[in-house]
Amino acid sequence: VQLQASGGGLVQAGGSLRLSCAASGSIQSIHAMGWYRQAPGKQRELVATIPTGGSTNNIDSVKGRFTISLDNAKNTVDLQMNSLKPEDTAVYSCNARIWSGSGLWDYWGRGTLVTVSS
Repeated sequence: VQLQASGGGLVQAGGSLRLSCAASGSIQSIHAMGWYRQAPGKQRELVATIPTGGSTNNIDSVKGRFTISLDNAKNTVDLQMNSLKPEDTAVYSCNARIWSGSGLWDYWGRGTLVTVSS
């Protein structure tokens, strides 16, 4: 299983970006997908997750600004980021928890850099 992320870039504060991540390969079904981020000098943190058929979970600092969505037909997860702030600057990575073969496995995509200028 591979995860391919796209959509990062440079944006001014208050602007918007949309990140997308597509899972491909031997996928029986997706249990959940999500986005994490790691800012310079900080630990990686969960940004938002969405389980198949379940409710989304966002960290407090992005509530009302970021929206995560999952397309099970396409095996993609998107993160719409609005009202971006300089503190949102980080490398964003997508994660997928996928039923494949005989078990439930975690997969990670390469990070995509989001830079928000003030």
